[in-house]
Amino acid sequence: MIGKIINFVKNKKRIKSLKKSMPDMLYGYYQKGVFLKDTRVGSATTIVAKENLILEDNVFIGQYNFIEASNGITINEGCQITNYISIVSHSSHNSIRYYGKEYRTTKDLKGYVRGSVEIGKYSFIGPHVTIMPNTTLGKGCIVSAFSLVKGEFPDFSIIAGNPAKIVGSTLEKDKSFLNNNPELQGLYNAWAQK
Repeated sequence: MIGKIINFVKNKKRIKSLKKSMPDMLYGYYQKGVFLKDTRVGSATTIVAKENLILEDNVFIGQYNFIEASNGITINEGCQITNYISIVSHSSHNSIRYYGKEYRTTKDLKGYVRGSVEIGKYSFIGPHVTIMPNTTLGKGCIVSAFSLVKGEFPDFSIIAGNPAKIVGSTLEKDKSFLNNNPELQGLYNAWAQK
C-alpha cells in the first residue's frame, strides 16, 4: 500500500513538472512601456532583437516561432502568425558557403542579406512558413503553409509556394462569405478599406 502511495505522489509530481514545461499562451505584450492588451504570444516562441520588433495590438503569435528582428520587423494589427514560422531580417546562408572558414574573420561579406520585414494588417501566416529579409506583405494577405516568402506582395494576396508566388486574392475568396453574412461587411470594411 505504501508503495502505491509513493508511486502516486511521484507521478503527480511528474505530471505537475510536465505541465510547467508545456507551452502556454501569454496574453498581453509590453512594447517600449506600452501594454498591448489584445496581443498574444506563445511562450515557446523566440524573439531576437525585441527592440527592433514593432507589434501593433490584436496580434496572435503562436508556438515554436523564430522571429529575428535585428534589421526591423513590423507586424501590424490583427495579424495571425501561426506555428513553426521563421521571420528573419538577415540571412547569412550564402555568405557562409562563399567564404568557408574565413566567414567569421571577413568584414562586409558579399552575399550577406539584411533587410526589414513588414506584415500588413489582418494577414495570416500558415504553419512552417519562412519569411526572408526585404519582404513586405500588404494587408489582408494569406500565406499558405510551407511557403518561402521573399519580396513585395500587394494587399489581399494569397501567397503560396517555394519560392512563394501570388496564387489568388483574399478579396475574391471573401466575397461569397460576406455576401452570405452581410452583417459582417461593415466590420470587414473598417480595416480593409483604409
